[in-house]
Amino acid sequence: MAKADDDHGSSVKDDELYEKIRDEGGSKEKAARIANAAANQGRSQVGRKGGKSGDYEDWTVEELHDRAAELDVEGRSSMTKDELIEALRDR
Repeated sequence: MAKADDDHGSSVKDDELYEKIRDEGGSKEKAARIANAAANQGRSQVGRKGGKSGDYEDWTVEELHDRAAELDVEGRSSMTKDELIEALRDR
């Protein structure tokens, strides 16, 4: 039987952090990016980094649509605010 961390390949450097992020609903790409940054720079250093854009719940639907367009989210024009937020968080 394969271990849980076998599904992400050998390029992920911090398996434990990767799995934690995935369990919390993070995308595979996001989990790998954070896990590798933490392995390279240290978890506390990566934890200090962060965006300054605020919570998506505080954004207007127009702002969410604009951000979704920047990221080329498919189906964004028919998404509700909650769907846009979920799609953006999966990026």
